[in-house]
Amino acid sequence: MADTATTASAAAASAANTSTDAPPFQLGKPRFQQTSFYGRFRHFLDIIDPRTLFVTERRLREAVQLLEDYKHGTLRPGVTNEQLWSAQKIKQAILHPDTNEKIFMPFRMSGYIPFGTPIVVGLLLPNQTLASTVFWQWLNQSHNACVNYANRNATKPSPASKFIQGYLGAVISAVSIAVGLNVLVQKANKFTPATRLLVQRFVPFPAVASANICNVVLMRYGELEEGIDVLDGDGNLVGSSKIAARHALLETALTRVVLPMPILVLPPIVMSMLEKTALLQARPRLLLPVQSLVCLAAFGLALPLAISLFPQMSEIETSQLEPEIAQATSSRTVVYNKGL
Repeated sequence: MADTATTASAAAASAANTSTDAPPFQLGKPRFQQTSFYGRFRHFLDIIDPRTLFVTERRLREAVQLLEDYKHGTLRPGVTNEQLWSAQKIKQAILHPDTNEKIFMPFRMSGYIPFGTPIVVGLLLPNQTLASTVFWQWLNQSHNACVNYANRNATKPSPASKFIQGYLGAVISAVSIAVGLNVLVQKANKFTPATRLLVQRFVPFPAVASANICNVVLMRYGELEEGIDVLDGDGNLVGSSKIAARHALLETALTRVVLPMPILVLPPIVMSMLEKTALLQARPRLLLPVQSLVCLAAFGLALPLAISLFPQMSEIETSQLEPEIAQATSSRTVVYNKGL
């Protein structure tokens, strides 16, 4: 049976290898090399491509069927590598890899920028009241929590209490830090009104960054207690490692700190300069549309850059892991799924 499957896959690959522009198709593998930052960047640009939000149900079924035909060696003649890569991109953008169920559109990675940008604009609005600060921080962390849950690792059951714990921890930390910093800025007598307004615009970053870390730690604390799976070079399960879980959590937390940095730091700097231009001073109604475009551009740049910092499948030497892991394999290194 294994020989038959191998022959079928080889025949399918041969049939698909009619395109010189795209690399040879590999089912379930990234199109671009993950060993370089540029390769990871191009890979994640595909993952967050908002055009996949407009894929019809019929196109999704066709993409899934094309991949099934490739898997079973029944691919029709003339199918190119580009078509196969496109089909895999559509499937990975819409269906959860573990459950094969459709992810709700606002919570897909491809929907993170278009649905998250209005929230970023709200976070950066000047002259925030206490109520508006609480509202936008709550909405931001609610959206983040839903995205985290929708794209979670579903191979092992996770109790709803973990999700609620992470959500409440993120909301409480974000709101308390944002409100606390706003109060401190308001009480700072040494600031001029213009300086106070500028400083207030940077308050969302430390609030969101700290809440993101809190969210990751609380949502994935079970991994620290139970460990995560580590695989050898051939993809065989070696064991479960708590040390690898700590590395995965640290890499993810760093990504979540870097992610809001350009989104919440660059727009206030850019807007403070643009507001001084004659155009915006003469037409103040353009301030909100211009700020929205600046936030959209910063978001579109920051997301792929941040999640490209570390490979999805990270590598670690067995000598750094538990003794039982090192003894269970002859490989010098193992890999683990870092998560997003």
